[in-house]
Amino acid sequence: MMSVRFTLPDNEVEITATRAQGAGGQNVNKVANAVHLRFDIQASSLPEAVKQRLLALGDQRISKDGVVIIKAQEYRSLEGNRREALRRLHELIDSVAVLPKKRRPTQPTRTSVKKRLDSKTRRATIKAGRGKVSE
Repeated sequence: MMSVRFTLPDNEVEITATRAQGAGGQNVNKVANAVHLRFDIQASSLPEAVKQRLLALGDQRISKDGVVIIKAQEYRSLEGNRREALRRLHELIDSVAVLPKKRRPTQPTRTSVKKRLDSKTRRATIKAGRGKVSE
């Protein structure tokens, strides 16, 4: 599948530094290294079709108001977490950017239909032979 990349202006993505959860030693309560990313889908410069597919996506990171909320806290540096949050946002947008190919229904071939019916007949005769023997 081809990947379509959209460039998002900096003013459309709101990034806030917060304190990370979990163990971190003496540093954890002093430094805000986790990143909280907010991206309003409706107010963005994305094409309308991509916006609609994003909003229709049943992703837990998309709020009812149509805002994508991503929290990244796996790196110890703020910059690493910022990059990770933006990567996840781009991944989410890329997942709906390209329409999946539409399935065209096909008919079974004449040979496959004949094979299926023959095997059904064969099976039926085998089962019919299992009945009670009448004298």
